[in-house]
Amino acid sequence: MYISVIGHSRCDERRIELAYEVGKEIALRGHVLVSGGLTGVMEAASRGAYDAGGVAVGILPGADRSQANRWLTVALPTDMGHARNTLVALAGDAIIAICGGYGTLSEIAFGLKMGKPVVGLESWDLGECKQEDLTMMQASTPTEAVDLAEKFGHRPPIHRPDLGVS
Repeated sequence: MYISVIGHSRCDERRIELAYEVGKEIALRGHVLVSGGLTGVMEAASRGAYDAGGVAVGILPGADRSQANRWLTVALPTDMGHARNTLVALAGDAIIAICGGYGTLSEIAFGLKMGKPVVGLESWDLGECKQEDLTMMQASTPTEAVDLAEKFGHRPPIHRPDLGVS
């Protein structure tokens, strides 16, 4: 499963620790972490995945791969600026939002619009939208956030050309 971790590029030590624990938990469970690949929540989650021996993919806003945080396994430059937020949301089978500003809010909205389960951990609380099917779930711990992502995340089939499965 791919789990996108989204959040602000600047945040306090508490939220850095939450992001680190989420990244570590994702990796320990054998999932792939996806993020925007920069600093703050993205870097802390990537470091957690790295320290646990996992894979962290960063979808970068710029064209320069050297701007990526050093904990990524894969850094994908897009030169799309904030428009890359759609790709971060799309890449995850589920999304975990930790703190965050308006960029994070846009990723939450894209994720919900795409039908992705979105879990908040000390992040935006959007309440319920009666015109939409999905609402944002809230978690109180990193473990609970990953539990919810696993429980409600969609796992598309893996492309296997040798078996004719896609």
